[in-house]
Amino acid sequence: MPLLLRDTAWVLSTRSATALYVGAVLGPGVLLLPALAAEAAGPASIVAWGALLAVSVPLAIAFAALGVRYPEAGGTAAYARAAFGRAAGTVTGWWFLAAVLIGAPAVALIGGFYVSDLLGTGRGVAVAAAGAMYGAVIATNLAGLHNSARLQLGLAAVLAALLLVAVVSALPESRSANWTPFAPEGAVAVGTAASLLMFSFIGWEAVSHLVGELRDPDHQLPRAIASSLVLVAVLYVGLAVATIGVLGTSAPSATPLADLAGAGFGEAGRTATGVVAAFLTMGTMNAYVAAAARLAGALAVEGSAPAWLARTPRFLAALALVGAALLIPLGTELIDEEALVRACSTLFVAVYVIATAAGVRLLSGLARAAAAAALAAVAAVFAFSGAFLLVPLAVAVAALAGRRAGRFSSARAGAPSARPGRGSADPPRSSRACSPAPAGRR
Repeated sequence: MPLLLRDTAWVLSTRSATALYVGAVLGPGVLLLPALAAEAAGPASIVAWGALLAVSVPLAIAFAALGVRYPEAGGTAAYARAAFGRAAGTVTGWWFLAAVLIGAPAVALIGGFYVSDLLGTGRGVAVAAAGAMYGAVIATNLAGLHNSARLQLGLAAVLAALLLVAVVSALPESRSANWTPFAPEGAVAVGTAASLLMFSFIGWEAVSHLVGELRDPDHQLPRAIASSLVLVAVLYVGLAVATIGVLGTSAPSATPLADLAGAGFGEAGRTATGVVAAFLTMGTMNAYVAAAARLAGALAVEGSAPAWLARTPRFLAALALVGAALLIPLGTELIDEEALVRACSTLFVAVYVIATAAGVRLLSGLARAAAAAALAAVAAVFAFSGAFLLVPLAVAVAALAGRRAGRFSSARAGAPSARPGRGSADPPRSSRACSPAPAGRR
């Protein structure tokens, strides 16, 4: 889950770092993806959850090492630039921008489904609610406002608590019949589910932005990484087991977490989940949009994007147009939310592929071995993206073609988005919206 704004006056304890790290990974994806993964691979989707948790270990180690070596780095795009040159940094930045452009409407619709479920209405209301949340986030960023790190950390804590309560309360309703047949779609479907679920595992690079805020990184980082991995593993495995055992896999729900809460606590559980889902969606979207606005401005300043993107209102206007263009066919079911989530997830996996490859080139020793293991794993997940592989390919070709054709001109002079203030977002200094910032002492 994205968290905003670092402040060098704050010093992180190990507990705070762990909380922020967990918060960077948890997000609205858990409101929908468990059911979609179960539909794709049946009960065998639990294997995909386990595999991605295993991949998280070398990913966390590699990004921690990159953070120690490049504490001033601006995230995955900066690592790509340092390892492979400006073109790689440009492509990585555009992959992130494209992920936000197509992912923000999908995230909004996830929240919209929960609002619709809360009101007892249909898909039309879900899309309308998504549009309202999307418009509110655009307006908020246009006004130069932003969520605080403490607020978003609080939202992450609420989500973690909600997951735990929903899982524990629903598990007694599990039925053994829901676990057979175990792999109705075959072993290959597990890879498809992993590609889809990767959207819920974005955020492990967050530790690279915490290094400068720790008193003793050499001792605190391993503890924070280990603790966060255990917490995320418990929450995710519990959620996967409950989703399969309680809800089954034949008819996926658009609101699986509400269904789990309803199974344990009745209508009160569903209502609480709907309210939390709406706030969580708004907070996450705000951070994604804010980070994208800053990144677009940075790319424009260095000549890797059209100069007009340096002006935040213009970028937000483009974002609103793309969002409307996607929400309309979502409302008429010409496209579905799973397609948008998979396209967004594939773009983020592409970012991880190039970032871990950068780690192999920039690091040494155990950290390099971890980066190599992570690269092999995320590359395997990437390979199961199927036709969605065309999405990052198309974005890369367009970005490089635009740069080589001279269509991008530098906007170094007075780019509004490069400075905080009215009319410009003030997101984290990162190429990833899911990079956290310290929330202060705990």
